[in-house]
Amino acid sequence: MTARTWFGAVALSLLLALGFAGEGVVVAPAFAQQIGTATTQPGTDVEGNAAMWRAIRQGGQGQVSIPDTQAGRLIQSQGESWRSIRNGPLSTYGAWALLGMVVLLALFFVIRGRIRIEHGWSGRTIERFNGIERFAHWLTATTFIVLALTGLNLLYGRYILLPLIGPGPFATISMWGKIAHNYVAFAFALGVLMMIVLWIGHNIPNKYDLEWIMRGGGMFTRGSHPPSRKFNAGQKVLYWSVVLGGIALTWTGIALMFPFEFGGMRDMQFMQLVHAAVAVALIAIIVAHVYIGTLGMEGAFDAMGTGMVDENWAREHHNIWVAEVRGERLPGHGHDD
Repeated sequence: MTARTWFGAVALSLLLALGFAGEGVVVAPAFAQQIGTATTQPGTDVEGNAAMWRAIRQGGQGQVSIPDTQAGRLIQSQGESWRSIRNGPLSTYGAWALLGMVVLLALFFVIRGRIRIEHGWSGRTIERFNGIERFAHWLTATTFIVLALTGLNLLYGRYILLPLIGPGPFATISMWGKIAHNYVAFAFALGVLMMIVLWIGHNIPNKYDLEWIMRGGGMFTRGSHPPSRKFNAGQKVLYWSVVLGGIALTWTGIALMFPFEFGGMRDMQFMQLVHAAVAVALIAIIVAHVYIGTLGMEGAFDAMGTGMVDENWAREHHNIWVAEVRGERLPGHGHDD
């Protein structure tokens, strides 16, 4: 055995001992054979060690005497792929989606202006949402805001917040943000569940939705409000986005909060990418919802503010629903579908 070969074997032994002390790790037979070849056959030490480390770098699985077989893999090479996607396309396209939504809404406001109640305030109101419905909405909304801010900090904080406040405050904010994210998530899941129970019956597609879509919901032209029940086609898209997105976020979030309970390392990486992608998409959708419900449409905020909306607003945007609530003849139909 040459001095170089002996030194390489000792160094490798020390590395494995330090890296897996107390973990009961046993090198896989393939790796052991390569080590043996490198240390017993003169002139093959470089080739043998290169082959061994190549196998490790490619994610080769060793043997361990502990229940967690994952410990037998020295390098999980897919981690670099996950990192490149998270910090590359996901981060870049997510930023463009959020910025693009803000720009589009700003342009829409400049061109269209605020959507007014065309016949003015009537002074008469009709109940649109009761107390339980408003509670479900605001529970989901407030918790989503907390989750969105703390989640965006994990994705973009080191690029935006860290340079502004420095590493110490950023670390503190991120730590407490992670804690808030984990616990507030359960309240968000409850809100989504309440929305499913309360409104799923109102969000089944019907014949009015196609006309609403074809006419752009009356958003782009004045005096052209398509018929609608309690929820129009646009609100149904929002509803199903929140419900399906909320379910996806809840499931992947739970999997991330309890690592390796629902899969291995690859599964965790996939869950994280899905969680972040769905979250960014849902944030962009909610930004549009917040705009319409506040600045974009006169009288809309009252629906979730007090639960009572002006009758003229209701007849312009949800005339079929008003007729059903009032027991009136359906506008332009004479019978229900």
